[in-house]
Amino acid sequence: MHEPADHPAVPPYPLVADARAMLAFLAATFGVQEICRKTREDGSVTHAEVRIEDSLVMIGERTGLAAASPCGSTHVYVPDVDACHAGGLAAGAQRASPLTDQPYGDRTAGPRDAEGSLWWIGTHRGA
Repeated sequence: MHEPADHPAVPPYPLVADARAMLAFLAATFGVQEICRKTREDGSVTHAEVRIEDSLVMIGERTGLAAASPCGSTHVYVPDVDACHAGGLAAGAQRASPLTDQPYGDRTAGPRDAEGSLWWIGTHRGA
């Protein structure tokens, strides 16, 4: 095994300008469980890990030569897309795509976080 226990081989790892704000957005939108947070002396976050349902997301704060590299788009299935979407908007996300009942059985929405990443969220309701 090459990865730590309870870690997938390929977790998303956006590098953002303000990791504390990103962690607050993820908590408001998805009710994440924070696994760890490592900070510098100035309080900025060097590395954090959160669990969304059965998935792990790593967050890092860009510094010096490292450029921000947010995830362009991430899809997350949630138990209640309406509540998660409302939480994301309350946390400052922009509405990129409204709540929509899709013909393939998902109810979806697309909030865009302050870093510019699009979070497709959905609840499968059956086809």
